[in-house]
Amino acid sequence: MGKELDIEFENAYTFACNTSIKLPPDVMLQFYAYYKQATKGNNYEQPSGNVQLRNSFKLNAWLQLNHLTENEAKKEYINLVNKHLK
Repeated sequence: MGKELDIEFENAYTFACNTSIKLPPDVMLQFYAYYKQATKGNNYEQPSGNVQLRNSFKLNAWLQLNHLTENEAKKEYINLVNKHLK
């Protein structure tokens, strides 16, 4: 399942990156957090950018997913794409 999940995740990520649908900030934050957990796990890093408050929200959203494995986060990311973009 690992390789199939990776392909499905990459396809979902590509689809999400290329959509013209405007999503609410809270949903975008979910996308960010699940993507980071799926690709970095619990190896946290400070989000890039100059807006400190926004970066704090992003890091907090990611930290809240520390109970998920990378594969679980990939599945949740795919679910978000299917729920909000398809």
